[in-house]
Amino acid sequence: MTGFAEPNEHAVIRKIAWRTLPLILLSYFVALVDRSNISFAAATMNADLGFSETIYGIGASAFFAGYALLEVPSNLLLARFGARRWLARIMLTWGLISIATAFIHTPWQFYAMRFALGVAEAGFYPGVILYISSWFPGEHRAWAISRFYIALPLSFIVMGSIAAPLLAMNGWLGLHGWQWLLVAEGIPSVLLAIVLVLALPDRPETARWLSDAERGWLQRTLAKEAAAIGDVPHNLLRALFNPIVLMMGLANALNFVAINAIIFSAPKLLAHDVGLDVAGVGRIISAGGVALAIGLLAVSLLAGRTVPRTLATYGGLMLLATAGLMLLWLGGTAITATTGYIVFIAASETASMLPLAVVSRLIPAVDRPGGLAMANTISQTGAIFGPLLWGIAADRTGSYDLGIALLLPMALGSAAMALLVRRASLKLT
Repeated sequence: MTGFAEPNEHAVIRKIAWRTLPLILLSYFVALVDRSNISFAAATMNADLGFSETIYGIGASAFFAGYALLEVPSNLLLARFGARRWLARIMLTWGLISIATAFIHTPWQFYAMRFALGVAEAGFYPGVILYISSWFPGEHRAWAISRFYIALPLSFIVMGSIAAPLLAMNGWLGLHGWQWLLVAEGIPSVLLAIVLVLALPDRPETARWLSDAERGWLQRTLAKEAAAIGDVPHNLLRALFNPIVLMMGLANALNFVAINAIIFSAPKLLAHDVGLDVAGVGRIISAGGVALAIGLLAVSLLAGRTVPRTLATYGGLMLLATAGLMLLWLGGTAITATTGYIVFIAASETASMLPLAVVSRLIPAVDRPGGLAMANTISQTGAIFGPLLWGIAADRTGSYDLGIALLLPMALGSAAMALLVRRASLKLT
């Protein structure tokens, strides 16, 4: 007997969600804007600075090189110092670096700023998954992740809406429009870092807004899950090289090759295929964000209860993403290109939220800091190669067709890898 009446499970989850997820959502939204605003800036920045598609592709990839390099140590430091302080540190540094990127002049300065931005943001996403794992039991985890992942489609919608007005500030106070875009979208990160320090709760044990009964239920539920996986001592090498970590990381790496190749050239790709100006392209990208939001909400209801169902959903989404790439590749009309882009973005980005949710449920709790970071590190290696190979292919051929064709086997391979993990997971769950 605990001495307390058992609280209502869904009421506790809702209370925790309202106290933690809005700040996480807002933080992730700002991170995504700062990461991808360069795709809109590139439309005029490349011309102003004389950057080729290859130079731009190297710079876009440099972000993910820095991000992948520091993923594991950053997540281990978050586990040591607490989410509140470490996530705030991440936001402060990436905001300052995003602002500084507005004042580059040479390709090497561009590479350095993008690499530094990746280093600054390293550990944020797996850190958030680790944080959610300490607040939400496994069967509620995919739902919780989907709620903060809504920041992703919001970033598409907002970027598509505000890029044109910011770029139109060209010449104001002697700055180019793309410089105003980078400065204006870096400032909120710096301000939000202060909010995180003041308002984000670190862990359930220190949350005064949880009653003793609610806190006790959460601790018992999480402890029961940990016991089901196995109560083992911490071993960093085991966490880093767990087969589930490696396979899910590889599945998402193949997905990220395609995602980041498309995202970092989407404004130029759509302008080329559809023949619209920046504002028109922005509307298409916003529409992709709306479709992605719908996909995230649907998947959170269908996929999260069991690991095999989550993995089957991932495989199905990647097949749908392949169909979107096929439409982009075939092209021919504005409707085909627009539909292909929206289908691809909605399916592939929705799928990308699931691998770390799977990892968090299949490895021991003590291994989560290293395991989650390692899975995301492998994922980001795909993000490194996508923009780089895409830029080289575009420069060599004068077209995006070859780049899209090379992405098709990546999406299919990602689906196949998820189904292999699903077979292995049936023996573990």
